[in-house]
Amino acid sequence: MLTRDGWLLFATRTLRMFAYGSLSVVLMLYLTSRGLREDQIGWLMTMTLLGDTALSLWITTAADRLGRKRMLIVGALLMASVGLIFSLPVAYYVLVLVATIGVLSPSDKDVGPFLAIEQAALSETLPAQVRTTTFAWYHVAGSMAAAVGTLVAGLVAEWMSRLGRTGSDVYRPIVLGYAVAGFALAAGFLCLSRAAEAPAIAVTKPRSWMGLHSSHRVVLRLSALFALDAFGGGFILQSIVAYWLHIRFGLEPAALGAVLFGTNLLGAFSALFAARLANRFGLINTMVFTHLPSNVLLLLVPMMPNATLAVTILLLRSCISQMDVPTRQSYTMAVVQPDERSAAAGLTTVARSIGAALSPLIAGYLLADETLRSVPFFLAGTTKIIYDLWLYRAFVTTRPDHERRSDN
Repeated sequence: MLTRDGWLLFATRTLRMFAYGSLSVVLMLYLTSRGLREDQIGWLMTMTLLGDTALSLWITTAADRLGRKRMLIVGALLMASVGLIFSLPVAYYVLVLVATIGVLSPSDKDVGPFLAIEQAALSETLPAQVRTTTFAWYHVAGSMAAAVGTLVAGLVAEWMSRLGRTGSDVYRPIVLGYAVAGFALAAGFLCLSRAAEAPAIAVTKPRSWMGLHSSHRVVLRLSALFALDAFGGGFILQSIVAYWLHIRFGLEPAALGAVLFGTNLLGAFSALFAARLANRFGLINTMVFTHLPSNVLLLLVPMMPNATLAVTILLLRSCISQMDVPTRQSYTMAVVQPDERSAAAGLTTVARSIGAALSPLIAGYLLADETLRSVPFFLAGTTKIIYDLWLYRAFVTTRPDHERRSDN
């Protein structure tokens, strides 16, 4: 049963992912309509992810000491600042600077410090046996919100066009909506209670600068693997997929919004099945054996000769591609101490941001070359398959306490 804080964190997650989903549909279209080239956008996305890395590292490793509520509010205000400044006719270097120090999501994935701190706060009130299921619903809430956001963004862009708006003015209302969402998040986080903060636990080992005292080894190993997975995922950020469908098959914003709505919706509900599979087969087995076939499907997308088949493969992949998300989050929370959870979630999230930072830059150059525009899909699928096999080998024997107890 969720507490008041739990429901509030579900609400903030939903609002944030709606904003992320809406922006991801139009981000590259908005920036190209302002005269930016694909390689410039690639640089901007790379600096965005690097900035999120530094920001998340600072905020999440300090959250358990300085206050989770306080750090969440800081992140929300940085998100709002990005939306405001991006909506203005400022120079390219200003956009890069703001994207680097603010919170900007170029995909439907959660970025910044929010996810790690919210997971830690939720874990304080949850028994281990229901943590994965709750995280699955948490993922569903976010994915459904992102799905609705993509659909709404496409419809808004189409409406703006019908009203006679042209160029970047077609997409600017969506960018401003991102800023409004940031301010609303800050207001929501103000309502969190003391129960969301880290518990006071006697520490027998010195706490490092990373906020850990007992779980360095497992967190660093997980972080390295999650970085590899994110490096592959950075080639196919949702904004990149939307842009690829637009230039490859001519899909317009309304159609793109509908396609991404479907992929996010299917991904959301697949997370619920992940919790059931994890309870039966274990967290690591569920992570690997649902993620691996989804990456095989990813390799097939650019091989499709028309938009219908390409979208069909994307939708099929969405049915299983997100099952590793709640299981990955639950596994991380399960193998560290309660007062290390914000730091552990933050460090693994930071690792994912670092891993994903370089690949959009590479993808930008590839998209600029008509003969190489499909290569990002192949790089993403291959890298992610390597991650799946490596993860299984490294952690199949490292099981959380609640899984070992259930065997007895």
